[in-house]
Amino acid sequence: MSTLKEILEKTADGKISVDEAEKLLRVLAVEEIGELAKIDTGRELRKGIPEIVLAEGKGLKDLKEIILRILSEKGRVIISRWSKEQIKTLKRNVPPGVLLEVHEKARMIVIKKREFNVRKTGGKVGIITAGTSDIPVAEEARVLAEEMGCTVVKAYDLGVAGVHRLLPPLKEMITEDVDTIIVVAGREGALPSVVAGMVDVPVIAVPTSNSYGFGGKGVSALMAMLQSCSLGIAVVNIDGGISAGAIAVLIANRVAKFKSGRKSDS
Repeated sequence: MSTLKEILEKTADGKISVDEAEKLLRVLAVEEIGELAKIDTGRELRKGIPEIVLAEGKGLKDLKEIILRILSEKGRVIISRWSKEQIKTLKRNVPPGVLLEVHEKARMIVIKKREFNVRKTGGKVGIITAGTSDIPVAEEARVLAEEMGCTVVKAYDLGVAGVHRLLPPLKEMITEDVDTIIVVAGREGALPSVVAGMVDVPVIAVPTSNSYGFGGKGVSALMAMLQSCSLGIAVVNIDGGISAGAIAVLIANRVAKFKSGRKSDS
């Protein structure tokens, strides 16, 4: 299979047409590991977010093979929702010259070659949680946002039971000119509505499963967020920290792109 560089060189030299190059790039975007998995190696270039490997439910051998293939192709791989047994296996099998970063609360691992550098984009993301039990979901979003070049301003344990705690961190986020704010909450899920009523940037609401009783396991929080009367709220699924992080990254990095363009024009 041709590499990206080879395809571009052949196109520039007139050896293949633009249409032929497009077909080759589509093929290049999907790497097959036998019959095990199809890896979308071109996703980050195409979409702005890399493929994230969900470790949950994968066998140790399969997970190792997938990760090593992505690492060799892209220089970095992001893994979510690992088990302790999976971490032990990965630590034993990472090649020399490779860094393994374990984010305990987020249950995420970032494995990258030493020469891999995350380029700062200028995008800024705020992350707020209602309670301490919501932090693991928020941390999923934080890890993804930082790995995609964004600066993260975070403030945890600011629930509506003590809404006065929200004001100083929210003031900081407004001062820092964040491009979007992720609000993670369980129970009655009221915090995103409060935040959205006070800021002029998109709010991404994340319900968590940290609740019990009637409407437990995040159902009440999800319903409340969907029914919010505050405008400017997008809602992701229960415990969807990575989903929220992905939306935040797309917003923040696009804003940063156009801010950068305005600066260069002035």
